[in-house]
Amino acid sequence: MAPIHKECDYLVIGGGSGGLASARRASGVYGAKTIAIESNRLGGTCVNVGCVPKKVTWNAAAIAETIHAAKSYGFSVETTAPFDWKTFKHKRDAYVKRLNGIYEKNLDKDHVDYIHGRAHLTSRDSVEVKLDDGSTTTIKAKKILLATGGHPTIPDGIPGSEMGITSDGFFDLETQPKCVALVGAGYIAVEMAGMFNALGSETHLFIRHETFLRQFDPMIQDTITKEYERLGVHIHRNSAQTKFEKNTEKGGDWKTLHYTDKEHPDGATLDVECLLWGIGRSPEVEDLGLQAAGVKQGEKGHILADDYQNTNVENIYSLGDVSGKVELTPVAIAAGRKLADRLFGGPKYKDSKLDYSNIPSAVFAHPEVGTIGLSEPDAREQYGDKNIKVYESDFTAMYFAMMEPEENAPTKYKLVCYGEEEKVVGMHILGVGSSEILQGFGVAIKMGARKKDFDSCVAIHPTSAEELVTLK
Repeated sequence: MAPIHKECDYLVIGGGSGGLASARRASGVYGAKTIAIESNRLGGTCVNVGCVPKKVTWNAAAIAETIHAAKSYGFSVETTAPFDWKTFKHKRDAYVKRLNGIYEKNLDKDHVDYIHGRAHLTSRDSVEVKLDDGSTTTIKAKKILLATGGHPTIPDGIPGSEMGITSDGFFDLETQPKCVALVGAGYIAVEMAGMFNALGSETHLFIRHETFLRQFDPMIQDTITKEYERLGVHIHRNSAQTKFEKNTEKGGDWKTLHYTDKEHPDGATLDVECLLWGIGRSPEVEDLGLQAAGVKQGEKGHILADDYQNTNVENIYSLGDVSGKVELTPVAIAAGRKLADRLFGGPKYKDSKLDYSNIPSAVFAHPEVGTIGLSEPDAREQYGDKNIKVYESDFTAMYFAMMEPEENAPTKYKLVCYGEEEKVVGMHILGVGSSEILQGFGVAIKMGARKKDFDSCVAIHPTSAEELVTLK
């Protein structure tokens, strides 16, 4: 079959959150002739193997915790069977599939030409797409957006590492492993360890240092690490993995992990049904043809883009995880829309770009974590110790009032303030509902709120969030 040729104003490679947001804005709002290309399922990491199915699973874990807490409130609740992982997994898959369909309908509604296939650049304005039937399409575009996202990393140099899974594989598990090992200290490993543990799997978390979530404020690192241990997660500090092999004695999915850690410097083994690598993500650029277009990359392979999402090639742009700035779905969506405004919205939007400062984020750990702005050490380094004042609160949320002291989960809040006016340059919270609390306070901090602005707001009682407007 002879290749088909197409032309467009705007070609978006990558059907994740950022690429689709930009494509829909360009076509639906500004009428640009737009083509979007995706080789996997629409919605990218977030919808298919990230935020969405993760939060659904976290909800299940939270319900498990609520069932456990119900007795303290006078309910006689007994589970008659273990958590039905398989039924839950299939319902979650069906929900994600519905979302895939909604994304495709939205593209059609905004008149975006959607092509399912694998694209690679052949020049600075041309792309070849291999379609599902093996044929190819060539597209010539005035402007090209590279928003291909990323994929989880599996370590090299560890025999048998390929027998482990990644965060992608977590959502493919048909049955719940009885014993699981997770390697990593970032939010992905921490979230999944918390979910496995709450749902009843024996959970081991291997980290390289003393605490996890090391990119977060020390209050969060120390408290969540300690809380995971209280909840029964086995934390292996200062660990390294040396080999992963099948366990022929136990058979089935059982395997043996060889490792060293703080308690076992000379080495030890652990039999597990599942090993999950949560050690980071790499940009999806392997067959993108960047060299053919002259697009520059960073040391770790990310596409280099400035604050306006420009690459070094005039008509080629990049955003989202593949550019490695702030790897969060709402960031990619906001950047994609801003870029479409600038490219197609006329003079009014000629300076349109995303402000990457003070971006709120949440970790769906146990308990939840919310953070925005600078950590206390970063603030002290940037502004100097004498210019920083910190307000903190450590308390027991009323939810735990009916429980025994040893069952209480922590709640801790911190405001990091700068200068005589005490501008809030960082807020770090952990406890029940922290993700929802942060979204509202994030608006205030983005607007430049000072400590006295927090103080001027009358508290809502009784809530945990009222602590943030009554800090002394």
